[in-house]
Amino acid sequence: MTTPHKNKTLTTFLATVFGGIGLHRFYLNGMKDKWGWLHFVTLPLSLLAWLIWPDQQKMFLFLPLFISALIAILESLIIGLTPDEKWDAQHNVASGKKSASTWILAVILVLTVAVGATGLIAAIARTFDLLFTGGAYG
Repeated sequence: MTTPHKNKTLTTFLATVFGGIGLHRFYLNGMKDKWGWLHFVTLPLSLLAWLIWPDQQKMFLFLPLFISALIAILESLIIGLTPDEKWDAQHNVASGKKSASTWILAVILVLTVAVGATGLIAAIARTFDLLFTGGAYG
């Protein structure tokens, strides 16, 4: 019996762009993935907090989703930097195909680092703004 081939480049892209809601986890492991559901729950949780406390700082209301997205960025880097042989041994044992990463994966990884670093720096800057100026800069 063959199983569908899991594309490492697609998984890396999904983790970078939609990782905050766990789409990459569902692609790899299906709907039974508990970590994928934990990622997904952060979206309704953040929206619920926003509905309950609309006047609070959005950074704190959407903190669960933001943390989930940063974790997904780390997962994206781990997935993308996994050697093809190890990736196939973990996810494509019965697919009958071999993975062959291309330059597109390298571009996605560079953009992932840029997005992750920007998000982390922005979060640190906003936190210091809120702590030391009471949010005077936005």
